[in-house]
Amino acid sequence: MPIRNRIAQMHEEITGWRRHLHENPELLFDVHETAAFVQARLKEFGVDEITPGIGQTGVVAVIKGKSDTKGRVIGLRADMDALPIHEATGLDYASKVDGKMHACGHDGHTAMLLGAAKYLAETRNFDGTAVMIFQPAEEGGGGGREMCRDGMMDRWNIQEVYGLHNGPGTPIGEFGIRPGALLASADEFEIVVTGKGGHAAEPQEAVDTTLVAAQILVSLQSIVSRNVKPIERVVLTVGTLETDSSASNVIAHTVRMKGTVRTLDNNNRALAEKRIREVATHTALAFGATAEVIWEEGYPVTVNHDRETAFAVEAAQAVAGEANVDANVQPIMPAEDFSFMLEERPGAYIFLGNGDSAQCHHPAYNFNDEAIPVGSSWFVEMIERRMPSAD
Repeated sequence: MPIRNRIAQMHEEITGWRRHLHENPELLFDVHETAAFVQARLKEFGVDEITPGIGQTGVVAVIKGKSDTKGRVIGLRADMDALPIHEATGLDYASKVDGKMHACGHDGHTAMLLGAAKYLAETRNFDGTAVMIFQPAEEGGGGGREMCRDGMMDRWNIQEVYGLHNGPGTPIGEFGIRPGALLASADEFEIVVTGKGGHAAEPQEAVDTTLVAAQILVSLQSIVSRNVKPIERVVLTVGTLETDSSASNVIAHTVRMKGTVRTLDNNNRALAEKRIREVATHTALAFGATAEVIWEEGYPVTVNHDRETAFAVEAAQAVAGEANVDANVQPIMPAEDFSFMLEERPGAYIFLGNGDSAQCHHPAYNFNDEAIPVGSSWFVEMIERRMPSAD
């Protein structure tokens, strides 16, 4: 595997950064110590510019190549935040913060991008400008959206943007990517059913909201099975259902249910919202109750651009070999707020194998440090391949 020699030499150092971040997880936008650690390393590397506070707590660093004959600017992104999960790995560098852990590998993503930044700052063997993007709040906070709203793309004239995520279950050194939809949108909904509370022994005097909510819950599944084309992917899940009473002899006056919808295209995204509202309100009406639907729009579909995906494939093949790159991997239904950056600029998102590890968001998950040289090399390859040196 043609890993850059200098990056291979830095493997132990980058691993140390990763494990420090793993021990000290922070959530959402509250990544002040993580951002400070990133800034300190970037300052040591001698990058040309470091700007904190983008998208609240994001960090943007600029590295200029040996030349700049074409005005090219490429952005590389890593996420910094952890998850509200109690770690169960038993590692000697396990989280020191109770109830918080890096259960999705963002510690690895940040460390790999730092490794690439150090290499690029040392060598500068490219023609143009590399922008390193360290983003907060990927895990539900929309940090990518906030960095874009802060004008990041225009401020640094970013023309293309690329990101990477580890992939549990895929061997170390293998990549997976596809043009078009790669990850799903993720919207949330709440349905509040209101009827008429009463005594469990006298249901004729009440409007049983638990029964109504159960009918709505079952009927919602018909949206996927009967309104969406069978060859298209939509996931609709009701995660909670709560009544306003915990007593067994009470008919609740109100019931609340919350769920999520994930789709791979905007037409199905709009269809799901429309049908959820219709199914809930009309089902409730049939039983003499009412239903209010509260819709919270989340992350959009992560859509890779065709041309830029081809560039990402070329870089992955240069690092791992053609046989170790799946250029038409199946899309998956988790969401990713790198999607906001891809809505602003052409680019691509790629998966890098994490080996035989626990799945992301599991308390026993751990980023595989053996993937570090591969990921850092891919970041570097994207810059040097897209902006070859004019020398």
